[in-house]
Amino acid sequence: QVQLVESGGGLVQAGGSLRLSCAASGRTLDNYPMGWFRQAPGKEREFVAAISWTTVGTRYADSVKGRFTISRDNAKNTVYLQMNSLKPEDAAVYYCSRSLYTTYMSSAPSDYDSWGQGTQVSVSS
Repeated sequence: QVQLVESGGGLVQAGGSLRLSCAASGRTLDNYPMGWFRQAPGKEREFVAAISWTTVGTRYADSVKGRFTISRDNAKNTVYLQMNSLKPEDAAVYYCSRSLYTTYMSSAPSDYDSWGQGTQVSVSS
């Protein structure tokens, strides 16, 4: 089992930036894509971004494309999400997770496991 701890959330004004981090311990993230998801109150958990083990492959939700960048440092077992030009609709609890599959970057939460506790992102208008 891998343990994931997200950090870096906070309150920012619309148009601002935040950088989220996801640190893994226990089992390594070797060979597995990693994903970021978010969940706003009263809404289902939704896909934000994913990155392959090699970092060559990335995938983004249309709503964040061009504003968010996912990256990872495998030596540090850490995944990042740089969020720029934040909008009020980006406010949510953000979670990272490890894919169940080594070869596919799914956008479905059910294809991921080892969820962290999440970090709150709030955006004021």
